[in-house]
Amino acid sequence: MSRANGLSRRSVQLVMAGLAGLAGIAITLTPVFAANSVCDGVKVDVTEARKQEYAPLIASALNNKVETAQLKFGAIMESGDWSAVYISTPVTDDGMMFFQTANREKQFREVWGGYADPSEKPELVAWAMNLGAPRDLARCFAEVVTD
Repeated sequence: MSRANGLSRRSVQLVMAGLAGLAGIAITLTPVFAANSVCDGVKVDVTEARKQEYAPLIASALNNKVETAQLKFGAIMESGDWSAVYISTPVTDDGMMFFQTANREKQFREVWGGYADPSEKPELVAWAMNLGAPRDLARCFAEVVTD
């Protein structure tokens, strides 16, 4: 299987498979943003207001299989009309969910989950950009999921 197919397969597995053992682990990604200029230009604040904005979008993308109070946010990144949210739920693997704003509404586009090695950063950037995400968000995403 090609690496690109593996990346795509892993992105689908996030929604389909849940690992209860991982779901309770809190995610802390702030040091990645603080120490690395790769995310310069990307809004990366995880605030209560932003959590409340994204929680129903995430629950809806998961077909409401999870209560919004069960979501654990590791990162919320925004650039232009695109955003990516690193999330942990009790019913899925941890992963990055991508949204695009159209007609003033954020719409779920795709999810990436699984493990990525730092050597896969170029492929991850290309994957996110193929979705339509801007380069700065794609690079920040690749940095976060390989750190």
